[in-house]
Amino acid sequence: MENAEKKVRWDANSIRALRSHLGLTQARLAGELGTRQQTISEWESGAYTPRGTSAKMLSIVAERNGFKYKA
Repeated sequence: MENAEKKVRWDANSIRALRSHLGLTQARLAGELGTRQQTISEWESGAYTPRGTSAKMLSIVAERNGFKYKA
């Protein structure tokens, strides 16, 4: 969980890659993160980027599932 404590900037490509790595739909990832499918769509399109708790949750999910990302 050490990397999850670092500030990670999740961009559209890394979020899409994480979701693909997990084999989840946008709706299922949204459910796992406690957000809306539309939010995942907006992140993946680059309209918005996850911040705060959302970014931290993405980092935790990535680490627990062996997804390599840049901190």
